[in-house]
Amino acid sequence: MKINTGEIRVGMLLEYKNDLWQVLKTQHVKPGKGGAFTQVEMKSVSKNTKINERFRSSETVEKASVEELNFNYLYSDENNYFFINPKTFDQIEIKKDVVGEKGKLLIENLEVSVSFHNDIPFSIELPNQIKCKIASTDASIKGQTVSSSYKPATLDNGLKIQVPPFVEVEDEIILDSRTFEYVKKI
Repeated sequence: MKINTGEIRVGMLLEYKNDLWQVLKTQHVKPGKGGAFTQVEMKSVSKNTKINERFRSSETVEKASVEELNFNYLYSDENNYFFINPKTFDQIEIKKDVVGEKGKLLIENLEVSVSFHNDIPFSIELPNQIKCKIASTDASIKGQTVSSSYKPATLDNGLKIQVPPFVEVEDEIILDSRTFEYVKKI
């Protein structure tokens, strides 16, 4: 579907230069001299490369058709993550490099949203908040203020994050899956 370059938004998928690109940043610029344009930073879904493109406001680009389906996480092997559709019981596999760091937050039966383009999965969205357990952390230093200081911690899935000083080993916390940041202690 063709769209005007002024309609490009962050997160959108575009078909451009015979590849599929995910929009990372967009900025509409109206210089004092000359026509307005849109500056777009995009990342290739297949090659993992980035480009910056400048589109005139009169141009159009091809928006990729994306289908999103809910799947439950099953298990992983050395190269892939495996998911099942809870309605049709169809199973799919997604390469670990497509999922990236989010794979460390996957737990059995976790419901995720998988985005498809031409029946090929290219990304997954986790729930915004994931429950995790602290595997190790430094002891808090007496007299530190709670509001400004954080200490390093390792989660049971191997992720390293920053947590407030009152969080101890074996505590359960809520983690923001988009930013990998501490939200609250349970």
